[in-house]
Amino acid sequence: MNENNSTHGIKAVDKIGYALGDMGGILTFSLVNSFLTMFYTDVLGIANASITVLMLVARIWDAVNDPMWGAFIDSRRATKYGRFRPYILFASIPLAISAFLMFFKIPGLTERQYLIYAYFTYIFYGMMYTGVNIPYGSLASVITDDTMERSSLSMWRSVGAGVGGLPAQILLPMFVYTSVIAADGKTIKVLDGNKLSIAVLCLSLLTVVTYFVHFKLTKERVAVTARQSESKYSLIRSMQILLKNKPFIALCVVSMLLICFQMYTQTVYNYLFKNYFQKPGLYGIVTICTYLPMALFLPVMSKLVARFGKKEICCAGIAFSAVINIIMYLLGFTALAANPYLFLVMTFLSGAGQTFLVLEVWAMVMDVIDYHELLSGRREESTAYSFYSFVRKLGQTAAGAGVPAILALIGYNGKLSVQPAGVTEKLYGISTLVPAVILSLLFAVLFFCYKLSKKEVEKLGTQLRETRNAN
Repeated sequence: MNENNSTHGIKAVDKIGYALGDMGGILTFSLVNSFLTMFYTDVLGIANASITVLMLVARIWDAVNDPMWGAFIDSRRATKYGRFRPYILFASIPLAISAFLMFFKIPGLTERQYLIYAYFTYIFYGMMYTGVNIPYGSLASVITDDTMERSSLSMWRSVGAGVGGLPAQILLPMFVYTSVIAADGKTIKVLDGNKLSIAVLCLSLLTVVTYFVHFKLTKERVAVTARQSESKYSLIRSMQILLKNKPFIALCVVSMLLICFQMYTQTVYNYLFKNYFQKPGLYGIVTICTYLPMALFLPVMSKLVARFGKKEICCAGIAFSAVINIIMYLLGFTALAANPYLFLVMTFLSGAGQTFLVLEVWAMVMDVIDYHELLSGRREESTAYSFYSFVRKLGQTAAGAGVPAILALIGYNGKLSVQPAGVTEKLYGISTLVPAVILSLLFAVLFFCYKLSKKEVEKLGTQLRETRNAN
């Protein structure tokens, strides 16, 4: 590519600005992962089965909402502020409002009324998150077209997500619980809805500020070709080509399983530390153990990618993480399972294996979107990302609906201040076996079905540059 074209050459400000975009979204999204199910069961008193149905209904709506939003963005001409950045800024304020409403308890309602309120607020939040996340996910591919710079953006996005998740996963567990005296005279911790609402309000305000700074610091460099500008957009045609894009489909499944694993463990670990280990304050350390390996590998990740390739290092890491989770499950048959600190060590090792995919998955998304451009002759980031986002939400649904369903299966009752011993023992089993299965499936799909190896990505980049120059 002609070096005079400003389609690459990003600087530190670009990386920081891009990272802030995911940080802004994760500030509230991590609350959904960590506290929403417990807020519904323990604060609003909604039955587990009703929560499962709610999650499924929300995803049915997403199947309509996500592609419509992606198609709308791709069918619009770029503004003077770019193709994607204005939509991110526009949706950030209603996103923050919806997050607060989702965790606000109106006093005096019946369980049925709380369920109806949960439907409205949860679905509204999901729509606003889509409004921000689809243009944000599409943004990286127009910030730069350089493979290694995109890999760097992917890593910085993961850093932003990690920082955005810290308040919900580390700070809030220290402040949103209240000590009460149980029927047996023991002092236990229960989730305080009022404290949680105040914390969410603060995070919602911070979300808006973060998105405004993100808007100021980012820049779109890669423009559509003259050929694309002259052609009309067709959602049906785009979806047909996406379904023929085998690397794209495989990566959608990989990401669906990854987010299912992340959301499932974040939610179930919260119950595990509260009820099994009886140390809810330690839950925040899980996040440190999961993301600390990211900080350790971040300085050398670019070198590893350049030498081995994204797919190759991600496969190795997920295989290692799957083995660790199998060991965690087997420890449940020994007295070591009762040691929360050993459990935290194992989550650190599991996090080390996940780090490679977590850091590189967004760069892989840009690779499969490039492959779509090669197949279709058009840059349709939003359509591709809306489909990708919807499949990820299926993973969220599997976790969001699956957790209350599994909790009901083992006999968990959110209205009880102390769970029976048999229930707490089963909590350990579902907290380790299910993640091990998910990671094993993830490795199989990534290794056998995702074909964009290091060599193939290099070949794709060469073909795409030739095609763009010709157009």
